[in-house]
Amino acid sequence: MQGNLTSIELCAGAGGQAIGVERAGFGHEALVEVDDWCRQTLRLNRPAWNVIEGEGADLTRFDARAFAGVDLVAGGVPCPPFSKAGKQLGAADERDLFPQALRVIDETRPKAVMLENVRGFMDALFHDYRGQLKSQLRKMGYTFADWHLMNASDFGVSQLRPRVVIVAIREAYADRFEWPKGGGAQPATVGALLHDLMAARGWRGADAWRAQADEIAPTIVGGSKKHGGPDLGPTRARRAWETLGVNGKSLAEEAPEADFDGMPRLTVRMVARLQGFPDDWQFAGRKTAAYRQVGNAFPPPVAHAVADSIRTAITARRLYAVA
Repeated sequence: MQGNLTSIELCAGAGGQAIGVERAGFGHEALVEVDDWCRQTLRLNRPAWNVIEGEGADLTRFDARAFAGVDLVAGGVPCPPFSKAGKQLGAADERDLFPQALRVIDETRPKAVMLENVRGFMDALFHDYRGQLKSQLRKMGYTFADWHLMNASDFGVSQLRPRVVIVAIREAYADRFEWPKGGGAQPATVGALLHDLMAARGWRGADAWRAQADEIAPTIVGGSKKHGGPDLGPTRARRAWETLGVNGKSLAEEAPEADFDGMPRLTVRMVARLQGFPDDWQFAGRKTAAYRQVGNAFPPPVAHAVADSIRTAITARRLYAVA
């Protein structure tokens, strides 16, 4: 693995994508995130990371020119402009930050770009928007610029979580890139994955619960500051959780006690594990703030797979050139 590859992370959130990119061998030169709780989480786990503070933490005011020449620009621009849960206003939504991401790409001209968004980005409604995005990237020299719908469960994540990943690669490296295929080992069921956490306080019903929770999880949603709280989603999602023996109306502070009787709730740590975060990754803030960070994250294993394919394309071209 090459240790001298560099990246900057836009809309870094709680670090889900940043963890995956780091695992693929990229060092983070800067992480841009407007939410204070998320920035605290990033600093809490990686004190050495350059988490941008002040006005530059807002992507619309971030000056990327100091980071020209990084290998990768990665990030997850806000999804509400494209989400089916919203009005799907696309470019007309004030939260659309794709133009700002393009500005950063233009200022830094990295070898590769990796941006993720919701499945709704692929809807026919945004056909022209996607075409314009690809055209602008190609004008900057990215001969490979495309998007791919990826399911987190194909990469070992115990959750139904489709996400669109946009990758753009400069001409010198484009022919070496291949989308990761995934589809290896079947991900663990919710019961198998979370049994130790459910049983952490001696709950006598943990074994029976494990047997009932015999599927992977529904898509975890994080909500926003304006809408949603520490719950597992709308009514239909909660019903799906009920079939797994989980009360999705709220989250718990701790695992069930030994004599707990009923349907248990998940803790933030349990949800984080379902998202693919390592158990030692800490989240700043109380339950609601922490859960929103987890629920809105890009699963690290998926980010790792894509970033690793990008790394392979870049380093293979380097080796090819030297040979």
